[in-house]
Amino acid sequence: MSDPAFNVLFLCTGNSARSILAESLLNALGKGRFRAFSAGSHPGGRVNPFALELLEKNHFPTGELRSKSWDEFAQPAAPQLDFVITVCDNAAGEVCPVWPGQPITAHWGIPDPAAAGDGDEARRHAFVDAMNRLQRRISMFVSLPFRTLDSMRLQQAVREIGKAT
Repeated sequence: MSDPAFNVLFLCTGNSARSILAESLLNALGKGRFRAFSAGSHPGGRVNPFALELLEKNHFPTGELRSKSWDEFAQPAAPQLDFVITVCDNAAGEVCPVWPGQPITAHWGIPDPAAAGDGDEARRHAFVDAMNRLQRRISMFVSLPFRTLDSMRLQQAVREIGKAT
């Protein structure tokens, strides 16, 4: 019998770029051991087209991606979260809903690629940089020895990943 998948929620203010990238990356790289979701405190209502373009170009799943409020994950019928990770500094400073089950929390700040430079090429470059940073951190995350770490050590390890470049 296999272990149940860990539920991971990535948060950002607008839920259009960084948290969307993280959701898709973890769902692919986690190989069924993780179920990733994303949400925003003030969702913009649409996924950034540069995020979709980059994910599709690199053969990551995009079909289920949508911009949504974090309120969806504070509802009684929502998945029980094991981890809640903020990926933007604004969301990290906001008062989050109370997550049932006391998930492990961490901040993995990534500069906003949608706010980068002037022009499409500058933004595309910023999206590639954001995705590369997230991919490195998510690779570290999925490689953690979850079975051998108690909750305090796991909390520390997940927070340390946020310091990686």
